[in-house]
Amino acid sequence: MGLLEGKTILVSGVFNETSIAYRAAEVAQQQGATVILTAFGRRRRITEAIARRLPTTPPIVEFDATLPEDVGLLHDQVAQHADHLDGVVHCISASFPSVVGDHFASAEWQDVSHSFQVSAYSYQSLVRGVDKLLVDGASVVGCTLDGSVAWPVYGWAGVAKAAYESTNQYLAHHYGQRGIRCNLVASGPIESFTMKAIEGIDEVDGMWESRAPLHWDSTNSRPVARSIVALLSDWLPATTGSVIYADGGFHAVAY
Repeated sequence: MGLLEGKTILVSGVFNETSIAYRAAEVAQQQGATVILTAFGRRRRITEAIARRLPTTPPIVEFDATLPEDVGLLHDQVAQHADHLDGVVHCISASFPSVVGDHFASAEWQDVSHSFQVSAYSYQSLVRGVDKLLVDGASVVGCTLDGSVAWPVYGWAGVAKAAYESTNQYLAHHYGQRGIRCNLVASGPIESFTMKAIEGIDEVDGMWESRAPLHWDSTNSRPVARSIVALLSDWLPATTGSVIYADGGFHAVAY
């Protein structure tokens, strides 16, 4: 019997097979969950193609984190496929090139605000959209890159991650009365189109591989996905408002 046997989980952010969201959906299915995915706009075709590579092809609902109307319609879309949700996985983030790399000091609010909307506020809006479908005792899990420190070239994307982690704490406070847990998994870097697009990303190339006490493979998102699934399960019933590290121990060392 799997860790998520009989549970229904909504997973956002599946764009390619190397993504953490894809692996989380895959491992969740392997552990017995029924999975529903979100996608949006022109990228939906990509998500649909990738979804067919999962053990079971899941249904896909429309959710653009920047459109208020999608938040309002999310409940009814998910309700077409399930009458409740036991868990939600939030793997949504984005920043314009103008706010990362060497552009921190020159970035304009219009571009910076996009990072906050997509990478932090969307966490609240995704959960809000399915609020009435969440069962008491459900689990909400997001994915972050340690927002407690400043990273080279990450710029305003890193500041948005700090806001994301604070959002998680407030969601935990708000939903705790229903026994709903809200936690984040802090991953080491996983190769993706988003990461590769950051100007100067080669400055941090190899940092985790050389310094993490445990082996770190930036092409393998499965260890992070398994941490997400553990939080979705019933095995951490008293854990909420937390950031769980799945970075090979990189955060714990100073060398």
